[in-house]
Amino acid sequence: MAKRGNTVSKTLIWILLALLIVGLAGFGATGLGGNIRTIGAVGEKPISVDLYARTLQDDLRAVSAQAGQNVPFATAQALGIDRQSLSKVVTTRALDHETAELGLSVGDVQLQKQILSMSAFQGLNGQFDRDSYRFALENAGLGEAEFEESLREEAARTLVQGAILSGNMMPDTYENTLVAYIGERRNATVARLTATDLAEQVGAPTPEQLKAYYDENIDNYTLPQTKKITYSWLSPDMIADTVEVDETALKDAYDERNEEFNKPERRLIERLVYGEQEAASSAKAQLEAGGMTFELLVEDRGLALSDIDLGDLTQSELGDAGSAIFAANTGDVVGPLPSDLGPALFRINGVLAAQSTSFEDARAQLKDELAADRARRVVEAQISDIDDMLAGGATLEDLANETDMELGQIDWSSEAEDGLAAYEAFRSAAAEVTLEDYPEVAVLEDGGIFAMRLDEVLEPRPQPLEEITERVTTGWQTKATRDALRAEAEALLPQITAESDFAEVDLESETLTELTRTGFVEAMPPAAILALFDAEQGTTVVVDDVSDVLIIRLDEVLPADEDSDDIKAVRVRLNNQAASAVSQDLFEAFARDIQQRAGIQLDQNAINAVHANFN
Repeated sequence: MAKRGNTVSKTLIWILLALLIVGLAGFGATGLGGNIRTIGAVGEKPISVDLYARTLQDDLRAVSAQAGQNVPFATAQALGIDRQSLSKVVTTRALDHETAELGLSVGDVQLQKQILSMSAFQGLNGQFDRDSYRFALENAGLGEAEFEESLREEAARTLVQGAILSGNMMPDTYENTLVAYIGERRNATVARLTATDLAEQVGAPTPEQLKAYYDENIDNYTLPQTKKITYSWLSPDMIADTVEVDETALKDAYDERNEEFNKPERRLIERLVYGEQEAASSAKAQLEAGGMTFELLVEDRGLALSDIDLGDLTQSELGDAGSAIFAANTGDVVGPLPSDLGPALFRINGVLAAQSTSFEDARAQLKDELAADRARRVVEAQISDIDDMLAGGATLEDLANETDMELGQIDWSSEAEDGLAAYEAFRSAAAEVTLEDYPEVAVLEDGGIFAMRLDEVLEPRPQPLEEITERVTTGWQTKATRDALRAEAEALLPQITAESDFAEVDLESETLTELTRTGFVEAMPPAAILALFDAEQGTTVVVDDVSDVLIIRLDEVLPADEDSDDIKAVRVRLNNQAASAVSQDLFEAFARDIQQRAGIQLDQNAINAVHANFN
C-alpha cells in the first residue's frame, strides 16, 4: 500500500532496525544459504528477498499491535498477511519500474545531503563518518552503490506517489448531500391510541374466528423438531457439599493469589499505537484542535475500541508511560507516550482504587472455589468407571442407581435452553444423537459429565389448538384491537390538518423535536421513525405498535445543524474517508496498469524459503 509523505527517512530507519535490532539482513545473505537473492521481478526490477522479508516482518508487527499480542506466522498466513506483504513489494517495484521508464531520479547533490544528514552515519562529533557508513552497509549485506540506488528509487517513488495521492478531493456536492441526509431533522406531533380509546371493546373471538387466525398464523404455533432424550448427569455442584477442604489448603491458596486479593491502584486504559512518533503527535494535535474524537482516530486506523482496550493496569505495568497516565484524569487522552509496540496515545477510562482483602474475608470464597475444584476432580475420576459400566451393558437407569449420577428426561429442540440444555456440549451432542447411538460419557463446560439416549424424534408439527387456546386468543385479540384502532385513526386523518390541534379531535399528544434518522425515542417503534422520514411536511401517518396505534404528523423538516459538533465531526470524517478512498482507488488503478504493462514474475520456492524463516 502507498504511504503519504517523505518515506526516504523511513526506509533508512527500517534498514537500521533490521540491521541493528531484528537482524533481518540475514535473509538472502545467509538465512537462505546465499543462493536465493530474489523472489521475482516486475519488469526489469528484481524483488529482493530482503525487501520481502522486511515488509513481511513490518506487517507482522502491525497485526500484532492490533491484536495486542504476538501473532504466530501461521495465524498471520491464515489472515492473508503474507499475501498483503507480497502485494506491497510488487507494487513498490512496479513504481520503481515506472519511475525508471519516466527517467525520474534524485540528483547526486540531493542524495549526498540526505546521506550526510542521517544521524546513524555520524560520528561522535556529529559529522558524517565514512567508517560508520561502510560498517552499517556491510552488516546489512549492502554495497554503497546498492544502498544509494535504493534511496534514489524511493525518492522517485515518493514523487510519483505524491502526485497521485495528494490533493484528491470529492466535490462539495458529495459531502453536502450525505450530511443533508444524515443530519436532517424532524419536528412532529404524536398521539397514541390504546384499547381504552375504542368506542367498543374487542370481545372474545368466535370458534370460527379463532380457528381462522390460528390457520393464518400457523408458523407461530408450530413446534420445531423435538428429541425426547433420557440422560444421566453428574455435576461438581451435586457433590460439592461432600468435599472437605482443610485450613492449610485455604491459606496456601490465599498466599498464591495474594496479587488478586491485594491489588495496587490501577487505571482502565485504551491504547492507540502508531508506527512513528510523528503520526502519534499529529493525531494528538487533531484532538487538541477539536473536530476530531478519540473514537474517530481509532476508526480511521481500521480498529474497534475493543481492539485497543488494555483493561486495568498498574503504574509499573505501564512502564515509562505510567507516571503521565496516573497523573491524568478520567476521560483524558495523554501522549504520545512510549509503549512496547511504539509511540501511543492513551485514554484513561476509569480509576480503580487499591484493594486489600484479608484472609478471613476471602476464606468463604476460597473454600467454595477449592471445594468446586476438588469436586471436579472427583467427577473426572469417575469417568473411566462409568465408561466401563456402559461398555458392559449398563443402562442410564443403572448409572443413576449405582453411581452419584442423576437420571433425567428432556424434550430437546434448538429452542431449549434450561437445565442441561444450557450447556453447549449437551446441545451439540443432542443435535447429533441418533436412535442407533449407544450412550457414552461426555464432559460439560463446568467439569460435569453426562450420557444420553435418544428415545424418540418428533418432527415439526403444529401445536394442537385446544392446548394453546389462551395463547391464540390473546394473539387474535391483539390483532383485532390493533385493526380497530387503525380504523379509528384513519377515520380521524381528514380532520387532522397541518395547522389543527390534536385536542380538537380529542387526542392527547406530545411534540417531538429535532428527531434524526438514527435517533431513539422511548416507547416509539423504529417503524415510526422510518415513516416520519418518508412523510411529506404537514401530512399525518398511522403506524402500528404491537397492540397500539400511533398517529404522527410531520410538522417541520429542518436541515442539518451545521453548528453542531456532531455534524462538524461527520463532515470531517466524510471528507477524510472520501479523499482517502479516491486517492487509494487512483493509486491501485495506476499500480495495476504498471504491473500489466511491465509483467510480473514470482518464484514460489523463494517465497516459501522466506516463510520458513518465520515459522
